[in-house]
Amino acid sequence: MNRAPSSPVSFVRTGAAPPSFAAVFAAAPHRLMFFAGASAVLLSMLWWTLALAAGVLGWTHWPQAPVPAIWAHAMLAQYGMLGPFIFGFLLTVFPRWTGQRELRRSAYAPVFAGVFGGYLLALLGLLALRPLLVAGFALMLAGWISGIARLFGVLRAAHSHDRWAWSILTALTLGALGLALFLAFLLGAPGALAIAAIRLGTFGFLLPVFFTVTHRMLPFFSANVIPDYRTVRPAWSLPLLWALLLAHLGFGFAGLPTWRALADALLALVFLGHWIAWQPWKARRPGLLAVLYLAFAWLPLAFVLFALGGLRGEGAYGVLDMAALHALTVGFFGSMLVAMVTRVTHGHSGRPLTMGAIPWFTFLALQAVALARVIDALAGGGALAYTLTAAAWVAAFLPWALRSAWICLTPRRDGRPG
Repeated sequence: MNRAPSSPVSFVRTGAAPPSFAAVFAAAPHRLMFFAGASAVLLSMLWWTLALAAGVLGWTHWPQAPVPAIWAHAMLAQYGMLGPFIFGFLLTVFPRWTGQRELRRSAYAPVFAGVFGGYLLALLGLLALRPLLVAGFALMLAGWISGIARLFGVLRAAHSHDRWAWSILTALTLGALGLALFLAFLLGAPGALAIAAIRLGTFGFLLPVFFTVTHRMLPFFSANVIPDYRTVRPAWSLPLLWALLLAHLGFGFAGLPTWRALADALLALVFLGHWIAWQPWKARRPGLLAVLYLAFAWLPLAFVLFALGGLRGEGAYGVLDMAALHALTVGFFGSMLVAMVTRVTHGHSGRPLTMGAIPWFTFLALQAVALARVIDALAGGGALAYTLTAAAWVAAFLPWALRSAWICLTPRRDGRPG
């Protein structure tokens, strides 16, 4: 990542005309896609909070979603909210990882149009507008496939055997499968396909992407700032991760919670072993590095809870599984999102690689939200508590999402392109 120079370049001083808004906004894939993700962070959780509040407060005129609201929430949070951030990151770094030129606007603009345009249509469709919901997921799937094709093209052009890149591409392909299954459900297929789409989104798409990126980047970031840091990135990590996640999914679909618990216990050990091997005690500073380690700590905790739920014979929505699911999604995914996107946004906008007050507020507030959600799930809290934690998520993310969107819409501070 490039650090901001001490004196930003002025367009007036250099005599260059300032770029147009459209040129700035579409100057790099992460600008378009991070803006989409920041918008979706607020819109998705605002809709979910209102949907929950409608049930708690008895709002009879609140438009009902054409599908079970919890399924809609899971799909839009995973694919519509986190998906754009992931594509924005990958469309930016895949060419760098493989020594290729940066992608042209014509390559990534259709991905933005499909993924974000489809998301917006689907969100409107949740207001009792089923045709828009169907059209939205169809457009989102088209954008997703376009993104996979662009990333595959980068790897093919480079004749790349980068194990991290291929792991991520595999996860994106499973994400496309999940979207296709949910679209099939919307078109009349059984509800089991919707449940499969949700589980694929969590364990076949998001978790492999987040772990793979962390496996590659966390030791790299650490080695850059920690003297005598020992870099640990075992070659066996990703194959073992995939084997255990497929076992988790397979045993879950087969209704074998005890066997699934074995896979989950092994995953907890794998994640804890990596966290220790990455030497978190050396990463107390800078804050932008420390938050990556704090975020990762949620991952072994989540799978300890998954394993305990399986040993108790719980199904996918038992008490322990729900606590585990929120430790994974709110705790790990949410915290790592703030940590990684803040780093990338700062590095690609000419800002110092520091957390700053707003990212720190959101990160710390999110820890409280995740902890509250896990405790609430374990204690069997009711709909009101769930509604309050959803509203707390919106409050926690609001300043960070607005700031992130603003950075995506404005030129780099150092006057450089991109």
